[in-house]
Amino acid sequence: MKFPDVVLVRYDELALKSNRVRARYEQVLVKNLKAMLYADRSSYSEISKEMGRVFIHTEDPAALKSAVKVFGVVSASPAYTCEPTLESAAKLCAEVAGRIMKEGQSFAIRARRAGNHDFTSRDIGIVCGDAVFLQMNKNITVDLDDPDIEIFVEIRQKMAYVFTESVKGAGGLPMGTQGKMVALISGGIDSPVAAWLMMKRGCEIVPLYLNNEPFSDETTRERAMQCIDVLQKWSPQKKFTIYEAQHGENLLAFLSNCDNRLNCVLCRRMMYRIASEVLKLEGAHGIITGSSLGQVASQTSQNMLAEMYGMEYPIYHPLIGLDKLEITDIARKIGTFEPSTKPATCCMAVPEYPSTAAKTQEVIEAEKLINVPSLKDSMVKNIKKFTR
Repeated sequence: MKFPDVVLVRYDELALKSNRVRARYEQVLVKNLKAMLYADRSSYSEISKEMGRVFIHTEDPAALKSAVKVFGVVSASPAYTCEPTLESAAKLCAEVAGRIMKEGQSFAIRARRAGNHDFTSRDIGIVCGDAVFLQMNKNITVDLDDPDIEIFVEIRQKMAYVFTESVKGAGGLPMGTQGKMVALISGGIDSPVAAWLMMKRGCEIVPLYLNNEPFSDETTRERAMQCIDVLQKWSPQKKFTIYEAQHGENLLAFLSNCDNRLNCVLCRRMMYRIASEVLKLEGAHGIITGSSLGQVASQTSQNMLAEMYGMEYPIYHPLIGLDKLEITDIARKIGTFEPSTKPATCCMAVPEYPSTAAKTQEVIEAEKLINVPSLKDSMVKNIKKFTR
């Protein structure tokens, strides 16, 4: 029997869009699929699409693994193809059953059709089920609720597809359909996960690393860069433009002139200011942070109000309602957990007792004690822009 000759790719949210928007999103999805297949060196002959489906024509088993990593793909199946007739589909189902089923097992035919046909989905189930019974000499049973084997049959207008598995995809929207965001990447567990979640929602990201030296060292930077490298693998269609800004001078100014309890809030505000400058340079639409409400002392609702007060551009917190266990689970799944937990020097400018309820006015008054425009200009002047 031949090998599966197509990967049937399904999407979800795209189908709810208007015809014009869906067509554009499908084009982006196909482009991203091609980029992932190329990056993984997965071979294919062509990619075609119909309403609600994209088809990767290939006999390379690796293509399935590539497809399910692409944002916008809700699931994918390696499928066998045949002519879109009951006879052809039944014959193919029997061949598949003969290859994978054992005597005494139960099975179910899951049938659907799309297009104009002179038979119903129920007809598909009956005819294909009968063919499987004959193939297995009736030494099997039908169980529609909890079968040992499920055989899926999808007869569309031009082709029929038979498959036995469906692999969950990354989901979300095709990357590049929702604009560009500046992602603050610290190298900890949270910030890469936050960036990934926004990538899943269709955003391209521009990673920004704030270098805290001399209050951290190269181990912290390397951890952040390795996390960025992992995120890059989820976006093979476009090389990240990475920015690195020197933040140590700002921290020294806070420690020398301000109430140290406010250091974390003042630090975040300076981060947002430099991120805003990168946003303008890149034509981005917002800033992504790894904040999770109440996870650490500095991430209280009152502190977050103070740190965002007066900022010019949208600031997104995709982890805001997740706890550490949930965030860690995602980090493990996407591959950033290992690099983000390597030994590194933690920021030594964090106060022993940071404020958990900073008042906006006291933060504004504290910033009057330092030259914010000069510090920001220095960061912009010395910012580094590169790719890896």
